[in-house]
Amino acid sequence: MNEIVNVHEAKTHFSKLLEKAHQGQEIIVAKAGKPYARLVPLADSRPERRPGRLAGRVDDAFFDPLPEDELDAWEAS
Repeated sequence: MNEIVNVHEAKTHFSKLLEKAHQGQEIIVAKAGKPYARLVPLADSRPERRPGRLAGRVDDAFFDPLPEDELDAWEAS
């Protein structure tokens, strides 16, 4: 459920509103009675790691040494 607060109330209770947003509630800040901004929690920037999700996609050839011309191209810089 969204909570709508005016700018004055948002300034007065900012810490409480931040905590509500952190818990997943969406806060709408209104200016002159019109929705103006939305306070929402940040999404986790890193996706959850799942070991083994690429199992079977890398075969043994992946670990073979690179040909000389390929190595030279990487080391030319």
